[in-house]
Amino acid sequence: MTRESDIDIARNVIRIEREALEQLEAGLDTAIEKAADLIMATDRHIIVAGVGKSGHIGQKIAASLASTGTPSFFLHPTEASHGDLGMIVPGSVVIAISYSGESRELVDLIRYCRTNSVPLIGMSRAAESTLGRGSDVLLTLPTVAEACPNGLAPTSSTTMALALGDALTIVLMARRGFSREEFGFRHPGGKLGRSLQTAGDYVAGRTDDIPSVSETAAVEDVILAISEGRKGCVAVLDATGMIVGMVTDGDLRRAMLAGKLTGNAAAIMTPSPRTISLDERMSAVIKRLTEHRISNAFVVQDGRPVGIVDMKDLLAEGYV
Repeated sequence: MTRESDIDIARNVIRIEREALEQLEAGLDTAIEKAADLIMATDRHIIVAGVGKSGHIGQKIAASLASTGTPSFFLHPTEASHGDLGMIVPGSVVIAISYSGESRELVDLIRYCRTNSVPLIGMSRAAESTLGRGSDVLLTLPTVAEACPNGLAPTSSTTMALALGDALTIVLMARRGFSREEFGFRHPGGKLGRSLQTAGDYVAGRTDDIPSVSETAAVEDVILAISEGRKGCVAVLDATGMIVGMVTDGDLRRAMLAGKLTGNAAAIMTPSPRTISLDERMSAVIKRLTEHRISNAFVVQDGRPVGIVDMKDLLAEGYV
């Protein structure tokens, strides 16, 4: 019984918040276009403010804006009243969040914006509230029931604020034509950002020696180079340093079975191996290696190896 009751409570919370989002969607109007116009018209930072749970939502909105092409940061209204109002410079746009519109911590911020002609975008349910009256553009949230059984804990209201912030973020992304590559540039530490790097980005700054031998190298030297390189392969180069082949552990096993271990690198190599160009996206590289069941490949520039991509390294570094 307890488990079923918990599930019923959880489903009811989701239902209430879903209905709140449906009301938010139905009530969207040109205010979101006007808010986007204000933001697109400035080359300054967008400053997001809110207290309590609205503050947490504001931090997420600021982070989303900043990561998608709209420079932004979060400003706590209490800190603003103690000197941080100086962060708001002419040309800035402020987004203030308060479901009631009467958060007393926002009063100084609203007054500062009005006095200094700083555009203010409010996010509130109440057009006649302090925030509603002080806003140049009001993104109105519908009046809905909180999912909390006491009607107190911000639940539906914060879900709506978060969704509305996401909606504004995506509108701005669309207006800017913000690309996957730009997103990846701002997320170099994440898996998505890494996948959007180029092979040139991947090999840049790596100091590991590229395992290679000449095409006339004896098989014994090839085995030594593969062992020292610890990549399970070696590039075979001609006299000018151009890559002409590749020898893998598998090639060595096949050569041993064929009795070719007395030859040279050219005799046992895979000629014209698959290589990677510097401008190839890592997502495409990973896809190609996976589809062809290749463990590693050399990155080349003008026909010469400048790095190596190894699937074990990609797994260890979070690319896969």
